[in-house]
Amino acid sequence: MEKIKVLIVDDEQTITQFLMLGLQNEGYIVESAADGMQAIAKAEKFEPHLIILDVMMPGMDGFEVCRMLKKKGRKLSIIMLTARDQVDDRIRGLNDGADDYLVKPFSFEELLARMQARLRNQFPEVGDSLQAGPLRIDDRRKETYLEEEVLKLSPTEYELLKYLVMNQDIVLSKALILDKVWGYSFNGEENIVEVYIRSLREKLHDKDRKLIRTIRGAGYRLDVR
Repeated sequence: MEKIKVLIVDDEQTITQFLMLGLQNEGYIVESAADGMQAIAKAEKFEPHLIILDVMMPGMDGFEVCRMLKKKGRKLSIIMLTARDQVDDRIRGLNDGADDYLVKPFSFEELLARMQARLRNQFPEVGDSLQAGPLRIDDRRKETYLEEEVLKLSPTEYELLKYLVMNQDIVLSKALILDKVWGYSFNGEENIVEVYIRSLREKLHDKDRKLIRTIRGAGYRLDVR
């Protein structure tokens, strides 16, 4: 699978760091730029699928950056961020080529939903299929394959395996898995992760625990090498 690349353009370091960490945890490849000129240079080299672009920046503002990037003609989705809640600004951003507009403060979940909608619309060829060694996930059809075998997974097993595949070769703690698969509002015990990992191993014929490895004291890692 070709991983989705996202460029964050914002002069507020705290916002940039927050978004980078969150998006990297979601499996995106992320880079950042602190001003308009740097954004244009980074976009040329990095070739992102999507840009999260702040409007209010020193020097070249987000409107101008958006116009310049869209003039280049490359397929690219732009979501503009701003503290302004003025209809005129939203219209201006959309007229300059922005694909969506989000007003600060915003929830990370809403940003993710808007990103996924734009990516499905503009890049249907990426993002719907995940591959890790013998495992393939067709996210559009919600189907999982081990080689050519279709796995019968519950919705939670599916989401857990997808999260492991998205973060293959990375150790994931139980707490992180709970947050990403069960959600922040889940009030149950961390041991539920062990139960679902055990079930996945059975369905993946992973009796030796070589595919989903337990890293003592740290969590779990999908190892397909």
